[in-house]
Amino acid sequence: MKPKLENITEKKGRHSFLAQVVQQPRFDFFWHYHPEYELTLIVEGRGRRLVGDNHENFDHGDLVLLGPDLPHTWVGDDNTPEPMAAVVVQFSGEFIRRFTELEELSAVHQLLLRARQGIAFGGTHLAGAAPVLEHLKRLPQQQGVEKITGLLHILQELTSMEQQTLVSARYQPPKGDENEQRINKVCQYVQQHATEQLTIQRAAALIHLSPGAFCKFFKRITGTTFSDYVNDIRIARVCHQLMTTDQPIVDIAFENGFETRTYFNRVFLKKTGMPPRQYRAGKR
Repeated sequence: MKPKLENITEKKGRHSFLAQVVQQPRFDFFWHYHPEYELTLIVEGRGRRLVGDNHENFDHGDLVLLGPDLPHTWVGDDNTPEPMAAVVVQFSGEFIRRFTELEELSAVHQLLLRARQGIAFGGTHLAGAAPVLEHLKRLPQQQGVEKITGLLHILQELTSMEQQTLVSARYQPPKGDENEQRINKVCQYVQQHATEQLTIQRAAALIHLSPGAFCKFFKRITGTTFSDYVNDIRIARVCHQLMTTDQPIVDIAFENGFETRTYFNRVFLKKTGMPPRQYRAGKR
């Protein structure tokens, strides 16, 4: 996807870095990048997280550190009625290098190098991770030296947490505005109409491409096929309904755009590693 450049410098003004609470009725698809590092904690909400060529579900407690120029977006689940909230911290390499050049922060320096491929931190719901999450939630209210030392303390704590690399080594972040509007238009359309019949022909027509050219375009930019992307969105919605309702599984499948039970079961098994009935039982 061709991401949009976000100007963090204007947002932070004269402050050394930006730390804010973002609250919205729903996180909409906004594929973007910026030269700053970004640390994001999802406080409330669930949906789909896209970072580079990595697409995964997220829930409250999701904690991710992204390096400079790494395209990303969080997309909220339509079935979640509650407002969504996140703590977002963005800081430049120039700012943080003043500290990571110190021997005492060499572990943070290594963490930031790994963040260039994106890092998701595991165990964020465990008791041992609670202090860093609380420190992060307080950071937007802190001022002066306390704010700077607070960020450094959080980054130091993250170095000892379980880490998962998000983006594959082969991924090359595409930049520029050439295809930004086209890919955002397609992905927003999928988010809004995932429960309906979606065809390659209809998606291609949105951005005035032939079906063949569209398939090549989508695969080249996202690293996945259009049908696989649509199935990712649909299965995320199905999983939420399996956990929160007692609806029959087949009804949930049909409501979310799957036209046959056989195809739904095959896709669900591929995406989650288990049949839908077992998934529902294990999540309750």
